[in-house]
Parts: sequence; structure tokens; C-alpha cells
Amino acid sequence: MINTRIRPAVSGDAPQMALLLNSIIAAGGTTAHQTPMTADEMRDHYIAPKGVVSVQVAITNGQLSGFQFLGWQTNPDDPMPDGWAIIASFVALDRGQLGIGQKLWSATRRAAIAAGVQTIDATIRADNVGGLKYYGGLGFMDYTEIPNLPLSDGTPVTRTRKKLLL
Repeated sequence: MINTRIRPAVSGDAPQMALLLNSIIAAGGTTAHQTPMTADEMRDHYIAPKGVVSVQVAITNGQLSGFQFLGWQTNPDDPMPDGWAIIASFVALDRGQLGIGQKLWSATRRAAIAAGVQTIDATIRADNVGGLKYYGGLGFMDYTEIPNLPLSDGTPVTRTRKKLLL
């Protein structure tokens, strides 16, 4: 039986979050991240960056099985309107299709509403079929595309941008 609980991330989750993300990076094809993260980098990038709204972790049978970040857009090269936040979701490769993403979203959505988020942007690699399906299933709608945006290794990959109005 699978028992998953959702809770806010804490600094001590960084090593397990980094391992999870690094396994996704190693598998390739679904995340724009290409360089593995250390626990300290995970804390800086996802757990406690400037503008964080919420970071939720999923714990399944005692193991970290996913996490979801929501934050205000702070990248000056990709400005967004006031009230918009960005989302990033990661579920362990061997834990897909078990409802973990849905449970993470439920907690993240509550946090978004409480923080006054009006619109959430999910920018997804266009070749990430699972990610596109996940966000589409939550009600996110396509609103634009960024063609041939290079990954850190220079590989051009189109990004699909989806939004959800709260």
C-alpha cells in the first residue's frame, strides 16, 4: 500500500530533493536542468530563494517522492505581470501515475491562494509529454511558446508556456 503525505519543505529535505532531481536530470528529456545540484544549491534554488511562495514535499512510505515549488518570478530576463507566480514540479521516476503530483498541487494551490497569487505560469519543455499532460490535467492552458531556447549545453528545446488563473 502506498501512503503519501504532503508537508512544507524544510532545509533538511535538501539532500533528498537533490537526489530526486539529479536522478531526473540523469534520465534526461524532461527538465531544463542539466547540471546536478548539491544540497546547498537545492536550498538556494528551491527551498529558500528570493520570492518563494511555497515548497511542498511528498513523503511516500517514508521516502521523499516528489516536490513542488511555487514562487514569484524574480528573473529580470523573464518578467511577468504582477500577481503571477511560477511553478516547478518533480516526482521520482519510479513514482509516476500514483497521484503524488495531484496531492502536491492541492497543497500548492492552497498556498498560492493564501499568498494572493492570481496566475501561475508553468514553462515546460515541449518534448516533456508527461509534464504537459500533468499541467493540462490541472487546468493549465497554453498561452505561448518559446521556440528553440537553448539548454545549458546549447541544445535548442522549445518550451510550452501554460497558465492557470486562480
